[in-house]
Amino acid sequence: MLRNWQKKCLLAVEQYYGQQYKHFFCLATPGAGKTVLAAEVAAYLFESKQIDFVICFSPSTEVANNIKKAFSKRLNCNFDGVIGSVGCSYTYQNMRFFNDDYWKLLRNNRVFVVFDEIHHCAGSTIDDANIWGQDIVKNIQEQAAFTLALTGTPWRSDLLPIALATYSDPDNKIQCNYTYSLQQAVNDRVCRNPKIVLIDNEEISVTTEKKERKTYNSLMALLKSPSISYHELIKHEMVINYILTQGVNKLTEIRHSNPDAAGLIVASSVEHAEQIKIILHKYFHQSATLVTYKENNASEKINQFRFNNTQWIVTVGMVSEGTDIPRLQVCCHLSRVKTELYFRQVLGRILRVNRSPNQEAWLFTLAEEKLSSFANRIDKELPDLDILNRTNLAANYFTDQLLKNNNTSTPFNPSLYPEMELTENDKSQRSTKTSPLSTLHSLEFCNNFREKLIEVFV
Repeated sequence: MLRNWQKKCLLAVEQYYGQQYKHFFCLATPGAGKTVLAAEVAAYLFESKQIDFVICFSPSTEVANNIKKAFSKRLNCNFDGVIGSVGCSYTYQNMRFFNDDYWKLLRNNRVFVVFDEIHHCAGSTIDDANIWGQDIVKNIQEQAAFTLALTGTPWRSDLLPIALATYSDPDNKIQCNYTYSLQQAVNDRVCRNPKIVLIDNEEISVTTEKKERKTYNSLMALLKSPSISYHELIKHEMVINYILTQGVNKLTEIRHSNPDAAGLIVASSVEHAEQIKIILHKYFHQSATLVTYKENNASEKINQFRFNNTQWIVTVGMVSEGTDIPRLQVCCHLSRVKTELYFRQVLGRILRVNRSPNQEAWLFTLAEEKLSSFANRIDKELPDLDILNRTNLAANYFTDQLLKNNNTSTPFNPSLYPEMELTENDKSQRSTKTSPLSTLHSLEFCNNFREKLIEVFV
């Protein structure tokens, strides 16, 4: 059964195409169900005998496979591009390997083309297009019978125009044919209530190799100094341990009512992800799946995680957008990527509703300047919000100074989990794969971590 927004958007699509327009642009918040909508539009066009074939493009193999399954089920036909099928699903990367013989398909047939997360494709002309946008401008824009462009984040970090989008003049704002906002989705119970926790510390001490000591009253102040970079900070075990503590506690709480609830940890690198997985296993007794771009079976591991009872999935950009895992309800954001597009896409992974009794969604991240700005913008988009400030666990169990040796990192305080001890193999992995903050500085959190909770009550 279609959701109300999908029914309204489908009607808008039918009217739009009926007026001889062929490029429809839909903005719907991450987690709202854009793939289901696209399959319904395809079904309508087939049933009204307006198209012969469907081609879908998306940013990853995982998403392309999900689209293939959804379209095949809705259209009750093969959707693999072979003889007898009604369409096929590709990644944007596949465009590079299509020759002119393939593009003749659009010139010689009535083809409906669907673009998932169209913001990956830039360009209104060949001159301002990125590599994927060039293919759209050259081979699809004029040749396709109809197109449906979908996105949950309608902008690009490089400020280039999104392919197939139109912009207002002179303010240059994107013009969408249909919009379904996060506010509407939360009100309709299509998406979960997001709760974003910004973690800070009010007394941070940095000691240089010359024994010079500087104190900062927030992470934002620390990161504005030349002492420590954000990338170094998110690899610091004091920070990792604290954020994981909050995430694990929240997931444990949710799993009392939702036994299969799970969490997502977005790491900054493969080594960082491996470090986090070790900490989850050894210190927190949490089960975890590691998925990175280095693995050939990444898509298979994500699919297994979707349906099993593993508590955490640790990844480097593999579950950032379009991936449908409704049991995800907690996220620890420890990525080096600090763009609003990525932040919203990561948040979207924990917003998909399911039938479980508890529908909370929590994202934990550092109160870095950009991330705080993105969180506050989301806060302003939602009604009836309440901002709480609270002091959480004292940070004195994270007060071990970072050692200044290149081959070591700050040890986790064993008094918190006295039954756990690292094996020699674990110690070896951590010493070789974990980077210290700096050989020039020692970092100490001298006071309580504090949290600013951005929470929506509907």
